[in-house]
Amino acid sequence: MRYWLIKSEPTTYAIDDLERMQQDHWEGVRNYQARNYMRDEMEVGDLALFYHSNATPPGVAGIARVCEEAHPDFTAWDPESKYFDPKSTPENPRWMMVSVAFVEKFSRLISLEELRDYPELKEMVLLQKGSRLSVQPATQKEFEFIRNLAHEAVHS
Repeated sequence: MRYWLIKSEPTTYAIDDLERMQQDHWEGVRNYQARNYMRDEMEVGDLALFYHSNATPPGVAGIARVCEEAHPDFTAWDPESKYFDPKSTPENPRWMMVSVAFVEKFSRLISLEELRDYPELKEMVLLQKGSRLSVQPATQKEFEFIRNLAHEAVHS
């Protein structure tokens, strides 16, 4: 099993939306490296930290599980979609998506500022200067550390 961090702007798609849907496509990724992570490395059963980006404050809101491996992102073929890419076609898809299932919503957002406070997370891709990928790997230790932070908040 691998671990990931997936980003979404909460005004576009929040952890509450995934909780309501229970399962959904992770569509609209338009960065080649992020696409390659989904296409080449994500597998069914992998867990992902669900991160609210471009928010006040940004932070980890919960956990999702990959429930369908990468397949063509059909939103790229729809001229009405904000994710439309005229260079992507059903015959030659340029963009991929996975499907994710809701696992849990944290009782509180674990903010980016708080994440930066922990030396245990100093190597995390999210915390590296210039890191902006919407899909990025996380280590098992990073994933468990953040999940434990959320659970400690519940029990303390």
